Amino acid sequence: MTCFLTYKNNLIYYRSEGRNRRMAKLVIFTVVVITIFSFGVSVDDKCSACNAVAEELESQLLKEKPRNHLDLRNRLNSKGQREGKVIDYRMSDLRVVDLLDGLCDRMQDYTLQKVESKNREWVKVESFDNLTNKQEAKAHANDISTYCGRLLEETEDELAEVIKNGSLKVGDARKVLCQTLSNHCSKSSETDSEDEDDDDADEL
Repeated sequence: MTCFLTYKNNLIYYRSEGRNRRMAKLVIFTVVVITIFSFGVSVDDKCSACNAVAEELESQLLKEKPRNHLDLRNRLNSKGQREGKVIDYRMSDLRVVDLLDGLCDRMQDYTLQKVESKNREWVKVESFDNLTNKQEAKAHANDISTYCGRLLEETEDELAEVIKNGSLKVGDARKVLCQTLSNHCSKSSETDSEDEDDDDADEL
């Protein structure tokens, strides 16, 4: 009888332990899902994220300096004269690489912050160490960097062509990338953004 009671108590104990483990796993899984979701929603506003990427691309356009043409005359004909093409750097694939290479890595410097009384916006930060919630800020940075990679993958060919044919000029990055190529922003959202900028200027 004593052995039976001991066995029964052990069985109840192990069943209880099993339920506790399953409950613990469920809680951990729920927390992970909520955490991923809470960080992932930061790129639900694709227009805002696209504008941030366009802003970084714009800064690269502003940093551009005049470059010599690319001399591809690396062959000699029967007369010993060089043959090939001389390509304008601004219309070359090299310029596309120079502008886009590392763009998404630089988006790691951006995070979501509440600016004054407005909604949260993507802003470039000098150091994450100065932020209150460093972990969350870095999660947002990873989000927009990943978003940037998808954006460039979707628009790569068209964006390269726009750069090479000279259609991408300083001041046009938002319109070209976020409206024309990706459609992540509507014309109305761009107008609203301009109106807000005008209001800020009036306040100053």
